[in-house]
Amino acid sequence: MSAFENAMKQLEEAASAVGEQDVEILKEPKRTLQVSFPVRMDDGSIKIFRGYRVQYNLARGPAKGGIRFHPKVDLDEVKALAFWMAVKNAVIDIPYGGGKGGVEADVKKLSEAEKERISREFIKAIKDFIGPKKDIPAPDVYTDSKVMGWMLDEYEKLTGEHSPGVITGKPLSLGGSKGRAFSTALGGVYLLEAAAKELTPGKKAAIQGFGNAGSNVAGFLSERGYKIVAASDSKGGVYTKQGLDVSALIEHKKKTGSVINFRNAENITNEELLECETDILIPAALENQVTKENAPRIKASVISELANGPITPEADKILEKRGIIVIPDVLFNAGGVAVSYFEWVQNNTGLYWKEQEVLDRLKEKMSQAFAEVLDASKKHKLSLRKAAFALAIKRIIEAERDRGNIK
Repeated sequence: MSAFENAMKQLEEAASAVGEQDVEILKEPKRTLQVSFPVRMDDGSIKIFRGYRVQYNLARGPAKGGIRFHPKVDLDEVKALAFWMAVKNAVIDIPYGGGKGGVEADVKKLSEAEKERISREFIKAIKDFIGPKKDIPAPDVYTDSKVMGWMLDEYEKLTGEHSPGVITGKPLSLGGSKGRAFSTALGGVYLLEAAAKELTPGKKAAIQGFGNAGSNVAGFLSERGYKIVAASDSKGGVYTKQGLDVSALIEHKKKTGSVINFRNAENITNEELLECETDILIPAALENQVTKENAPRIKASVISELANGPITPEADKILEKRGIIVIPDVLFNAGGVAVSYFEWVQNNTGLYWKEQEVLDRLKEKMSQAFAEVLDASKKHKLSLRKAAFALAIKRIIEAERDRGNIK
């Protein structure tokens, strides 16, 4: 099943659970753009790259969502991610619709100069599609604040206007928000702290994906007394029941390019990490990692989805029957878009907040979102995922009705 088919199945199941009938408007994106553009490579050759931008629903506000660079990006995936962004923004109750973008590019085979040229050419191709009040991109897989800086610069050159609010996740010098670089991870930790009072998970965690979000969440949890027993990246993982030295592991990855072969730890595969002995499993890599094949072997009591769509619908059912609690991606990893919203607000007002104010607002936003999802879960006797989707769908459909788009 494709990522978009998975997303639509989640939509239908959540709507059915709460008796929401008017969901046809959410079964297709509002706008879809596919572009191709030439880039001069370092060897002098011209290579054509394909890119996408999807605006899923705009009833609650402008489209909002990241841009990823990945060799397997395709329209189906971007549509699914844009839908999940619409849900996520509604779950945490910020005034955005859903958007997502991507370029088919393997950044591991690109020089820094090639990556910059791709970033600028992609913005040239989609610049009429985006804007501070239309569609606001942000970083995603294999893009970062530096890429956002290039994209912002190109957009402003093309439009001839200073427009810091067109892109979030920017460097601080260009109007970025304090706290944004680690907000996805910290938002998840704040939510886990709020959830701990209800779910009472243990203190052992395994993290699949040790990029920016995964390494940051490992650090924040370690500071709070959690034991990180396993971590992995695209090359493999490491495990030790005694717990990993997170700061040393981060340095090891910087030096070697991977977490594998870390001292006093056993090398394992990504598949083995998912099934290791742990209390909390945090998938922080790509989609569809927990499937109907490996779901029966998951040992964690709580799975917190830092990645987007890491559990298939079939696996979700198996986990629910086994009593494993899943904190869904649209809730757990929403800290990034929450602080993106704060960044956009600061850009639009010209007033910039101190880091502690940003973090206090983030903690309040994540705690409130969890409380509302938990309340919906108890009220309708639903899993946290179905409750989150049901809450989001209700808010989006309400906006569509108030606009007169649904009679």
